[in-house]
Amino acid sequence: MEIGSASGDKAGVFTQGRRWLNALPVKFKDKVADTATNIKKVGQDDPRRVIHSLKVGLALALVSIFYYYQPLYSNFGVTAMWAIMTVVVVFEFSVGATLGKGLNRGMATLLASALGVGAHHLANLSGHVGEPILLGSLVFLQAAISTFLRFFPKIKARYDYGLLIFILTFSLISISGFRDDEILELAHKRVLTIFVGGCACVIISIVVFPVWAGEDLHNLIALNIEKLGNFLEGFGDEYFKRTGDAESKDDKKYLEGYKSVLNSKTGEESLANFAAWEPGHGRFQFRHPWKQYLKVGTLARECAYRIEALNGYLNADIQASSEVRSRIQEACTNVSIESGKALKELSLTMKKMAYGKTLTC
Repeated sequence: MEIGSASGDKAGVFTQGRRWLNALPVKFKDKVADTATNIKKVGQDDPRRVIHSLKVGLALALVSIFYYYQPLYSNFGVTAMWAIMTVVVVFEFSVGATLGKGLNRGMATLLASALGVGAHHLANLSGHVGEPILLGSLVFLQAAISTFLRFFPKIKARYDYGLLIFILTFSLISISGFRDDEILELAHKRVLTIFVGGCACVIISIVVFPVWAGEDLHNLIALNIEKLGNFLEGFGDEYFKRTGDAESKDDKKYLEGYKSVLNSKTGEESLANFAAWEPGHGRFQFRHPWKQYLKVGTLARECAYRIEALNGYLNADIQASSEVRSRIQEACTNVSIESGKALKELSLTMKKMAYGKTLTC
């Protein structure tokens, strides 16, 4: 009995293994098909993502000339790698984000290199024994002060990346100077290669199909207001239809659009921060009031929270009596429709930037 049972278990294992191997090509094919579908969807949702990927590839190919072209490599050596690293970490989706990171990295590297060289020369004056002590003390002070500054909200929002690069560069320059006498040449090469990489990112980001964070912020705020208008415009009819007649339970997307407005604060603040770095472009000239967009976004979210309370009445267990509904139906429906129209007209006016015109509701 034991021998038969053991042989049966082995046969079962082999059968399962054969089935798994036979199903493997089908699973692999399905996986490839799903991956291709996801890639297509990501590209179709925002075609700018495909263009951005090509722009990053172009920037990397250009700065790689430092390695491919022998005279350039002879002058810069392995420090040419900093140009490639700069492109990888600086090139962002929008022009504002790329400019912000590029300027942060460039200014932080320049300042930290100058201070690092100064710290090295100052440490040389303290003698062989005092040099490592003074260098260690300076590294400690700059790291502690820079890290503390990163806790300030305004500084963190715009200069957090620059402070990180400052800490890194100052530490590398000052510490490496303890073992390397050619510290000035090291700092010069690093600053130059980072400048080249940053310029490549900024130029390609602005010249080749630019993506403006300010324009995205403008469209986002207008779209959020339009979503609120869509809800209010259809709320009256939907509420009285559902309370008076329970047969319609189809999902209506315009009644759910306001939910994305509730969670839009982080995205709006990020876009406003990036937009502040961007030069004047198109209808958005120099010193465009980006902070005012955040105020409008805050008001839109406050409206969305009130709309969320209204949305609770659509599926509430306790409803008003038919007599009360009949008395308030016309007035409530008209108020809802007119409020929605006013918000949608406001959204359209904002999209067209026709701020001088008077709203007519």
